[in-house]
Amino acid sequence: MSIYLNSDSKVIVQGITGGEGTKHTALMLKAGTNIVGGVNARKAGTTVSHVDAQGNDVELPVFGSVSEAMQETGANVSVVFVPPAFAKDAAMEAIDAGIELLVVITEGIPVQDTAEFFAHSQGTKTRIIGPNCPGIITPGEALAGITPATIAGKGPIGLVSKSGTLTYQMMYELRDFGFTTAIGIGGDPIIGTTHIDALEAFEADPDTKAIVMIGEIGGDAEERAAEFIKANVTKPVVGYVAGFTAPEGKTMGHAGAIVSGSSGTAAAKKEALEAAGVKVGKTPSETAALMREILQNL
Repeated sequence: MSIYLNSDSKVIVQGITGGEGTKHTALMLKAGTNIVGGVNARKAGTTVSHVDAQGNDVELPVFGSVSEAMQETGANVSVVFVPPAFAKDAAMEAIDAGIELLVVITEGIPVQDTAEFFAHSQGTKTRIIGPNCPGIITPGEALAGITPATIAGKGPIGLVSKSGTLTYQMMYELRDFGFTTAIGIGGDPIIGTTHIDALEAFEADPDTKAIVMIGEIGGDAEERAAEFIKANVTKPVVGYVAGFTAPEGKTMGHAGAIVSGSSGTAAAKKEALEAAGVKVGKTPSETAALMREILQNL
């Protein structure tokens, strides 16, 4: 089992002919992802050459629109590798076409643009992951995004993280156990899938035995997730919050908000999570050790 993405997912790449799209299409194919085509209105009717996980040459068709790609291939997942200025239009197009999962990798999308396409997705069947995120991986089955597929294999851990590089580090630290699915939700002020969405899905997934949640300073997403865990999650959860040494009143990295007063600080988030029964490590390695302990006792 997995959440949101599996070996049956049929994936298209918006921006498949660009530099990032080309590079990551190759890596997603290598990870076993069933990529069925791509979208670039200016190159519709052409194909792009790649190699699949078995080493076979594949010619992927390029379509003029997401709806055409879905009609022709049955695609239900799209990964967006489109520059920031055009990302809103790409996302809107995928939502209008009725794509089930939309993974927006692009960094630097104006917050207003994200707000518009996020609002546009409400009431539709489209789940958005991102933007400004590494995407989602179900090891051994499929990758929709840029997470290195060789870090860790299948196993009982579910991982949800605001940070891309911390996603990779945590997967590496716990590679001897493995993961059902790992999701990087992104650290922008407005994102699609939240910690709470992922926690709910992992709680419902029979193969996920324990959950790692990585947050960072700014905003109150982690505090809200703590409340949700307290009320709804029966599986063990360990956490890590990046930014314990950050100075107050400064926006750090891609944290979603300025740290003001005690809300939004790493210490406040740690406190809220621990009050909900979540063990929180001071470093990623300490968090991994807490998870290792839990899994050994399960």
